[in-house]
This record gives sequence, structure tokens and C-alpha cells, in this order.
Amino acid sequence: MVLVPGIGLLQPERSVLEAMLEGWSRQQRVRFLKADTLRRRRRVVERLVDFSGLFPWQWTAAEVEAFVDHLRSNAGIGPSTARGYVIDLRLFLEYLTDGRYGWQPVCVERFGEAPQQVLDEWNMVLHLDQYEGAPGRRPLSYDEVQALFDAADDRIDRAAAGGRKGVLAAHRDSVVLKTIYAFGLRRQEAWGLDLVDLRRNPKVPAYGDLGAVMVRWGKSSRGGQPKRRTVLLAPQMDWIVQPLRLSIDELRPRFDPGGLGALWVTERRSRLAMRGLNEAFAAVRDLAGLDPVLDLHCLRHSYVTHLVEFDYPERFVQEQVGHAYASTTAIYTAVSDAYRNTLLRRSLAARHPDLWNDDIDGEAGQ
Repeated sequence: MVLVPGIGLLQPERSVLEAMLEGWSRQQRVRFLKADTLRRRRRVVERLVDFSGLFPWQWTAAEVEAFVDHLRSNAGIGPSTARGYVIDLRLFLEYLTDGRYGWQPVCVERFGEAPQQVLDEWNMVLHLDQYEGAPGRRPLSYDEVQALFDAADDRIDRAAAGGRKGVLAAHRDSVVLKTIYAFGLRRQEAWGLDLVDLRRNPKVPAYGDLGAVMVRWGKSSRGGQPKRRTVLLAPQMDWIVQPLRLSIDELRPRFDPGGLGALWVTERRSRLAMRGLNEAFAAVRDLAGLDPVLDLHCLRHSYVTHLVEFDYPERFVQEQVGHAYASTTAIYTAVSDAYRNTLLRRSLAARHPDLWNDDIDGEAGQ
């Protein structure tokens, strides 16, 4: 409890609500949940209070359902977002109705009502599909990746031709996007890279210290610390060595980073913000004339898909991108028709070697 017994309150409803939210936040902090998670969950509760005009001890299932329906109809939220809101509200009500925290008798004493758990299986948003993202978010084809990187390089030339100050930034952005694709990184993982995270792969000494990257800011789970992994540079991606080497040896020092260890720095001698990564991708995507639905994370989807098409084992791909489950990697994968036809031809040739002639452009021999 965070209320002081025996003290009168000028605004009892608001004061009790604030105490409930603080107590809930404390319960989550001792589980080492992230501050962003706490703020997001608190905001959902406050939005429901503002929408319904009712406090948690007055909520019924109808108020919560009306709130979600309003967001779906007016804000256009998708199933995964709606599910997240409902889960947050359900967790809040579980905290309020847990007898160990004593909120129900306090509410009965002060307001004559007690909070109830009004969210259960019957009004939860079901998770019916493995992937619930926008259909337009997808892996890029090889041609689209090339077009994206060509546009990134054109952006450098345009800045140089115009005599603008953004030449270094445009060059940095080009290498950042190429690195994200070449190593299949998440946004935060690329943002958190330091020079010391560049590693040698003793099996491929020709790559120097760019044979692998140590990811220290991987996606965490359930309040844990960021997960770590080492991503090896696949031979099909070794084209990244030259531009990344140039960026480190010649371009980065021109930003005058001093003792800053960040791999990607700005003109203000600070680490490039994660927002800057999004903005760089959006600028280059638009310049390349690609679908505006595509975002930075699509480069990671592309990496997974292309590794699969390069015939790397599923387990290797899963380890490279840091997925706990192979099913997650499968969601990221969208192999091309050409690759599937190649697999089909291999299977047919193995099963019917006397009927299948793989030398005749994929057509069965006569």
C-alpha cells in the first residue's frame, strides 16, 4: 500500500488512482521491467479512465470493450496493439484484486465499490495468426535491395554536387543501412554498436576485424538484460567489408568523435540516435521509389530470407538473428518463387532421375 492511513484526501478518487498506479509500478520495478514498459502500461490505464470517466473500481467489461472498440474504429489499431492494451489492463486489475495488496477493502471503505477483474478469455483479443503486421511489410527482393543501396549512394553524390554539409552524414547513413542488412541487425542492435564490437573470424582472416560483430543490445525479454550474440559475416555479404572499412578509417574520424566509442556518430560528436536510423531509411526508400509501407526492420526480414535462399541451415539462420524459436525465424522468411522452383526441381530430380532432365531449363526430359 502507498496510501497513508487516517489521512483525509482533497481529491480522494484521483489520489487513490495515483496511489494504485504507483503501487503497480513498484510491483513491476522489483521485477526489473523496463521503464518504457511501465510508462506505456500506466498510459493505457489513464486513457481508459479519461475515455470512460470512471475509475478502476467502477469499471465493467462494457467500459473496456467500448474503449477498445473506439480505438479500433477511430485510431485504426490492429489486433496486436489491441491485445497489448487488453493485457495491460488485465494485469492492472489482477494487481488491484490481489488480496495481498489490500486495494479492495480500501475502495469499499472509501467509495462503496471494489475493483473487479472484468477481463478474461471471453473478451481477450485472440492471437490467431503468427504474423499480424501490415501486409505491406515484407522482405525486399534482391533488385529492391540494390535499388535502395544505389539510392543511398546517389544521395551522397547529390550532397557533394550541391556543396552541402550533409555529405559525411549521407555517407554514414549509406554504410549504416548496408551494415544492418549485411548482418541482419535490429535497429537497437545497430544503434548500440561500438568499435570494440567488431570482431575477427579466425576462419576467414581476409575479413580482418570485420568478420563478425558482437551484438550487446539484443532484444531482451521479461525484464531481463539485453541479450548478446555474435553475428558472423556470411560470404555472400562480404561486399560490406570495403565500405565499412572506409567508413571506420576515413569517414568516422572526420566527425571528430574524440573518445566516443560509438561506431555511428553525428556532427555533434554524439551517438547516432535510433530515430536517425529510421529517418535515413525513409529518405533513401523514398529516393529509390520503393513502397512507403516498407520500414527499416524490413532489411532484417530480407537478411533472413536471403540467407535461407543461400541454402544456410535453419538453425544457423536462427542463431545469426538471435531468435529463441525457429517459428519466429519462419515468420520472417518469404522466399522467392525462383528459389522454391529450384527446390522443387532438386526434389524431382532426386525422386525421378530417369524422367527429370535438369539441364533443360527446369522442364521434364522427353
